[in-house]
Amino acid sequence: MPPARGNQTAPARILFRDRDLRNRCVLPTAHAPGGRAVPDGRTEPVTDRPEFVFPATVSLTGQGLRLRQWTEADVPELPGLFDDGEVAHWTPLASPFGPDDAREYVTRANERAADGTRIQLAITTDGSWPLGEVGAFGVHTGPPGVSIELGYVVGRAHRGHRLAVRALTLLTEYAHEELGAYRTVLNIERDNAASNGVARSAGYQLTRDQPLTREHRGRLAELRIWQRLAA
Repeated sequence: MPPARGNQTAPARILFRDRDLRNRCVLPTAHAPGGRAVPDGRTEPVTDRPEFVFPATVSLTGQGLRLRQWTEADVPELPGLFDDGEVAHWTPLASPFGPDDAREYVTRANERAADGTRIQLAITTDGSWPLGEVGAFGVHTGPPGVSIELGYVVGRAHRGHRLAVRALTLLTEYAHEELGAYRTVLNIERDNAASNGVARSAGYQLTRDQPLTREHRGRLAELRIWQRLAA
């Protein structure tokens, strides 16, 4: 069953300082400024970066899921999702991840939502109990348009039900259809077999772009770039 889009209270806001760039990359607009753009010159050179702002409120329903924003009521549940050695190995989340980290995480997620710099959605099946997270954060702008980086994590106790695949598919289609992204990308380590499998199952293809190298907990992580293009 194709995913159904949920309630979005506002379109993505994007402001262009360069008329020519605006004509090449058309997205919904609104009056409020803000946000950030994160360029990667190795894959998408940027001549004049516009400010891209995510909607402050996003709720998506489809694929048997409801994706919603984090609330203070979720704080007690977050350590059970994120305080995990495998999560720590592949992600920048705090490790160990305790109650104080959970409170800070929810606070920062709400601040970023208000600023329009990130989308961070709890993965649920009933709109209540959180099972993981899917999000949109890195924005690259320039010809031929806007590219948005996505990410996901599912709590150990909730794996094996294709939650990540379904949540990623839902957010990917939202990014293409509602935010106007020409492509969405995932940066995944070669040895992260589970995450690579999620990407493939959600319709992403491995690119030939040069991998990104980043320091992660005292080691160098080589991230391969997966992409899914808008239909």
